[in-house]
Amino acid sequence: MDKIALVVGSSGIIGSNLTAQLVSLGWETYGLARNPNTEDSGLRPIAADLLDLENLKLALKEVRPTHVYITTWMRNGTEKENIRVNGLMVRNILDTLSPKGSVKHVALVTGLKHYLGPFEAYAKEGFFPETPLREEHPRLDLENFYYAQEDEVYAAAKRDGFTWSIHRPHTVIGKVVGNAMNMGTTLAVYASICKEEERPFIWPGSAAQWNGLSDVTDARLLAEHLIWASTTDAARNEAFNVVNGDVFRWSRLWKRIAAYFDIEAVGYGNQIEPLQREMANDAATWNTIADKYKLKENMLSRVATAWHTDLDLGRPIEVMTNMSKSRKLGFLVYQDTEDTFYELFEQLKQAKLIP
Repeated sequence: MDKIALVVGSSGIIGSNLTAQLVSLGWETYGLARNPNTEDSGLRPIAADLLDLENLKLALKEVRPTHVYITTWMRNGTEKENIRVNGLMVRNILDTLSPKGSVKHVALVTGLKHYLGPFEAYAKEGFFPETPLREEHPRLDLENFYYAQEDEVYAAAKRDGFTWSIHRPHTVIGKVVGNAMNMGTTLAVYASICKEEERPFIWPGSAAQWNGLSDVTDARLLAEHLIWASTTDAARNEAFNVVNGDVFRWSRLWKRIAAYFDIEAVGYGNQIEPLQREMANDAATWNTIADKYKLKENMLSRVATAWHTDLDLGRPIEVMTNMSKSRKLGFLVYQDTEDTFYELFEQLKQAKLIP
């Protein structure tokens, strides 16, 4: 059977990199989003609202995917509402496709909040998991929308007979605009503002993150992992951590990023200095920078999400992830993390998203 992919959330940091790789491999690829990318000639865009079941059925009327990749989520005010909304989004897409009988595999992307807890209790005292994080770590006794999404996939798989894979990346680094979880782009924008205004590049996070070991996930590597797991028999019906494969300390990388932008690095002092506060008055500054350098996006909120970067860098523990499970099953792709950041910065420059 031909491989026909449906990427749900195709305009996001994960989905856009995944669709690019699927198209390059010759897959018939559909990209579903509220505002799908129409620039890639190899992608078949589908505009739909995952919370509107009738709209979804109409949009997917002629689509019979063999592989479904769910890479999207929606942030809400409380975890209870996150559970309701994000669980419903997964249920709606799988219920819509169920009568077609075409789906062979569903891959769901979640993340390390599976181990660290939801936004409301993110890595708080009493919920510290053992690191490096391993897939067999039990669910926390907390409400968590990732668990709800997983349960929807498990229930639909039992009903429809498809296989599944769960993918848990650490912070995803890649080129994207208008995405809520884009640390790499956020730091590039912050550094560009610091350079323009001759401001110091101030570390916004905790002492534990500054001094401890960490890892991240290159969006391109995650795309490769999604395709590998969805087409490898040994990887069926498994949950996987997905990271670059190396570890680093922010105390070194922060200075390296500052050197790349030729700005002054300031490390951890004696308290957290939130990036959201540091960039609170930078919207007008970014607008001026965008006009000066003829950038494609002059709205700071579209290229930087300081609140999410603060969550990642403000954790009171070091966080690193074990990849042994994937390695044992044959996924041997590795990505140097410093190269991940430098290559992203070059992409952002070429795309006229930073000076």
